[in-house]
Amino acid sequence: MTILGRSLAVFCLAFCICQAQAPSPASQQQSQQQSVDPELERLVSQLQRAHQALNDWPNLGRYRDANANTPLSAPGENRVVFMGDSITDGWGKGKAQFFPGKPYINRGISGQTTPQMLVRLRPDVIDLKPKLVVTLAGTNDIAGNTGPETLQNIEDNLASMSELAKVNGIRVVIASVMPVCDSLRPQTARRPPQQIIALNQWIKSYSAKNGFVYLDYYSAMVDSAGMLKTELTYDCLHPNDAGYAVMQPLAEQAIAEAFKR
Repeated sequence: MTILGRSLAVFCLAFCICQAQAPSPASQQQSQQQSVDPELERLVSQLQRAHQALNDWPNLGRYRDANANTPLSAPGENRVVFMGDSITDGWGKGKAQFFPGKPYINRGISGQTTPQMLVRLRPDVIDLKPKLVVTLAGTNDIAGNTGPETLQNIEDNLASMSELAKVNGIRVVIASVMPVCDSLRPQTARRPPQQIIALNQWIKSYSAKNGFVYLDYYSAMVDSAGMLKTELTYDCLHPNDAGYAVMQPLAEQAIAEAFKR
């Protein structure tokens, strides 16, 4: 179903619930004292998110103010921007801090796919004048968050982002897509492991051919069965604090390697 279709469906459902729960005149005072139905609150929240997506599909507004208030890099500063989805967005929101003391900027947005990131690459990365960009993307494309995507589509978008960064004098690090699992919450149906492996093979090959650095999170976080290690995640998709603790030195190593080139 399209975003517009989902929006209309959620709106109709929310309206019907409102009508069904509308208080009679005799009970209006009592109803006003009761809390709002949590299911209705969830539906309204979902409708608001869908409305936002229709008005700002790539979510350019998420970091607009932050970008405007970001000062120019200091002389000699090796500014790095992390572009990504919820895995990047959530980095630093728990106990795992986001590279404390480093001139690194987080520009992750939960749920995003590579076409959305490609649209916001200029305001959220290029215009910030970083020395390097670290891109982690593709898992939500495989899941179809913004519609069906082929591996070729994902590869084309990653290539476009990387090459736009390069022509703007920005070094490029491309991270592997992380494994998923089913033990805590089913994830492999929407993100088949074989597609993740195929995409990672392309990222590794493309990075080598173009002088970019391949950041291999996958190998460090996958178990012997090809699943995300359960001790590194809370939902079989996103890393927990232990997961970020594994990722951080790998990212630092990749960044250091890129700055040597």
